[in-house]
Amino acid sequence: MTGLNTATVSRQGIVTSWSDGAQRLLGHPATDVVGRVITELLAADPSDAAWAALAGAEAWSGTVAVRHRDGSRLDLGLRACPSLDSEGNATGFVLAFAPNPAGNGDGDDREMPERSFTQASVALATFDTELRYQGLNDIACEMAGTTAAQLRGRRYRDTVSDNVATRGFVRHLRQVIETGTPTSYDSQFGGRAWNIEMWPVKDPSGRVHGVGTASFDNSAQHWAQQRLALLNEAGTRIGTTLDVLRTAQELTELVVPRLADFVSVDLLDSVLQGEEPTAEPIDAGVVLRRVAHRSAVEGVPEAAVALGAVDTYPPYSPPARCLAVGRSFLSGLEDPDFVRWIEGDDVRNANVHHAGVHSGMAVPLRARGITLGVAVFWRRLRPEPFQPDDLVLAEELAGRAAVCVDNARRYTREYTAALTLQRSLLPRRLPGQAAVEAAFRYLPADTQAGAGGDWFDVIPLSGTRVALVVGDVAGHGVRASATMGSLRTAVRTLADVDLPPDELLTHLDDLVTHLTSDDDGTTASDAQDADGISATCLYAVYDPVSRRCTLASAGHPPPGVLYPDGTVTLVDLSPGPPLGVGGLPFEATELELPEGSLIALYTDGLIEARDHDIDAGLDRLCQALASPSPSLEVTCDTLIDALLTFPTVRPGEPPSRSPSDLRPRGSPSRFPRPTDDVALLVARIRALHTDQVATWGLPADPEIVADARLQASRQLKAWGLEEAGFITELVVSELVTNAIRYGAAPIQLRLIRDRTLICEVSDGNSAAPHLRRARTFDEGGRGLLLVSQLTQGWGTRQTTSGKTIWAEQLLPTGSAGGFR
Repeated sequence: MTGLNTATVSRQGIVTSWSDGAQRLLGHPATDVVGRVITELLAADPSDAAWAALAGAEAWSGTVAVRHRDGSRLDLGLRACPSLDSEGNATGFVLAFAPNPAGNGDGDDREMPERSFTQASVALATFDTELRYQGLNDIACEMAGTTAAQLRGRRYRDTVSDNVATRGFVRHLRQVIETGTPTSYDSQFGGRAWNIEMWPVKDPSGRVHGVGTASFDNSAQHWAQQRLALLNEAGTRIGTTLDVLRTAQELTELVVPRLADFVSVDLLDSVLQGEEPTAEPIDAGVVLRRVAHRSAVEGVPEAAVALGAVDTYPPYSPPARCLAVGRSFLSGLEDPDFVRWIEGDDVRNANVHHAGVHSGMAVPLRARGITLGVAVFWRRLRPEPFQPDDLVLAEELAGRAAVCVDNARRYTREYTAALTLQRSLLPRRLPGQAAVEAAFRYLPADTQAGAGGDWFDVIPLSGTRVALVVGDVAGHGVRASATMGSLRTAVRTLADVDLPPDELLTHLDDLVTHLTSDDDGTTASDAQDADGISATCLYAVYDPVSRRCTLASAGHPPPGVLYPDGTVTLVDLSPGPPLGVGGLPFEATELELPEGSLIALYTDGLIEARDHDIDAGLDRLCQALASPSPSLEVTCDTLIDALLTFPTVRPGEPPSRSPSDLRPRGSPSRFPRPTDDVALLVARIRALHTDQVATWGLPADPEIVADARLQASRQLKAWGLEEAGFITELVVSELVTNAIRYGAAPIQLRLIRDRTLICEVSDGNSAAPHLRRARTFDEGGRGLLLVSQLTQGWGTRQTTSGKTIWAEQLLPTGSAGGFR
């Protein structure tokens, strides 16, 4: 017995052993005590009942007056147990001394330990090594729902149901028995949280004879910690993206099953569209869209509304009531409005009653003074209903989610506006021309990055030529999209005056420099760390008559070319600096493209990725370009799949309602989004043959004008275009006359039969003519006016040796030529 001091005496009262504890307590060493009569040594009062009990060989316990070695009197607790032989006769006694706290020797404290055990404020129980009950106090009996007498001697597993808490309790009991060391752990059962202490009960030899347990109810502290943990987690787990649907889903994932067994989040449709919801209270039946729900049970049996579906909540329902008054509600089966709402819908009524829902909370989602929707919490697995503390916690979590949903809504509005602007600046369809057959793809970047500044274009030029353009403005957002629109417009304007690719990029570079200039004249090179614009561009002009393609690059990656024989190469460009650097020249590269060749222009988002460098991306591009393909559309998809493994989005499609879902319908959703915009333009080369082009060199002699008209008339007859003879002869006459009168040698006349009939006159003077209004008595100045009135269009372009003036006229129906 811990804290007792022992001695043994014979049947005659002679001390036979004396413990160290007895020596410390009474001061007598064993050498002075063993062999002496105990009453002569210790009895301060020989008439005490204790010594009479020893003389009568009876067991005894109580308080006895003894004499210390120094002669002082001590009142000690004494327990005397007789030692019996095989026939049950007493052969001696085991004595155990303990200090008496009362110190007065009055009364019998034998029941004190038992009363202390029984009346303890914590649940106490003892078990033997077979896990049988040996004792329980009142609190433990109350928890078990029975009496100690009914449990004593029964195995613990036979008195409880099998669950996680029961298995954990048994496991820890066996651990203490096997190891002989105390342990403690936390558990939950009976709707409360417990801290359970276990310790081994050992005999004097140290062998484990049982286990003592104490269970402390720490429910208040536990649930307070759980609420605090939920609030802390809400700061990191809710609002990880600027996506309305994902934010709502994060709220449900956080609270199920830690706070509720089922949670649903319904929002106003205006929130999903990024619009500004009304700030006025909602006082009528409200229409909400289910955006997220979650259940602790697989299959979400409590849900009466499918994800994405719309439901109308009547005014008396808890969701509508909380939205109308702007505060939360606790409700349950005792709430008549709750029951009325449940029973008003057959599906909801069946689901709720089948699932056993008994308690609920409706919490409005409000942020910045506007109502966004409602979150509804239900309990069915936990027997305890929601409490006011649970409602306060739900309001805190819903408030956090509402702010994040509103941030996502505002971002949706801004992103949709930027994306709409960006798409409005890109071509919705390619213009009609016959020099190339083209197809394109445009993929917006990840929504976190925002709208970007990638663009592409196909621009018809005079003489059946065509310009292919791809550009990329660094950065994302409205500013990048607006800059992209400015550059695309500038390229079209500069292309309209038929500038060569290198000169066009020079003018475009000047424009970017002006766009990034500050009021005090700071240029982009000085402000590149501030608000400078950085952009790249590739501009290519293809002439189907000469089958020559001229390209110039401003810091842009080279295009890939697939030749008719299956060879794939990257065009060896002389890359210039990115736009906006200024002061550095651009150099044009010219190559011949056989008919049937395929050229691919793209932005760096196609070939750059986190998992590989640009060289690896270019290699993959060439490999994918060499793959057989039945059409350019398939070629585009092949390139996208090979380099990004990402579905396509074509410009001009209406933006999705949510920025989290910009894929076209039916596109696989497993593919990651690119981190940068991707623009891809693929063109198959066509060519004009000799029977579609007629060319004559002319001397600078006015008499040759009549011969030029005759040559043109004969060629039209050969092409079966006699109906166009009158206008063509007039155009030839005026343009050749102007070239002879105002131009310089050499002079050349060329007719091109394409979808239209094109008449071109070239000369060695670079001065361009201007259309003017002739006065009444002027002898000249009417030629170009007649040409502009009789043809579909006319213009002039500079050449390396001078200029070319052209005029284009529609062909009679059914007589148009075209590419073979």
